[in-house]
Amino acid sequence: DVGFTLLPGSHPIIPVILGDAKLAHAMAADLYTRGVHVAPFFFPVVPKGAARIRTQMNAALTRQDLDFALDAFTMAGKATGVLK
Repeated sequence: DVGFTLLPGSHPIIPVILGDAKLAHAMAADLYTRGVHVAPFFFPVVPKGAARIRTQMNAALTRQDLDFALDAFTMAGKATGVLK
């Protein structure tokens, strides 16, 4: 709902599609400074133009954990220009 592009489906690994490798790297670095560790993936791991940030959910995450991460994603998305 915040405005990120996600791959459809229900799976514990939720990729956030950004398209550009430098943008994925910049957003992952920004998220790290906000206390959220994610992995950026780009070519040759994924096709060119399909760079993404990989998130992984698990049953140990609380609603508070998820809200914290969502807030960090929103701030990092705005800081890097992914979100307006």
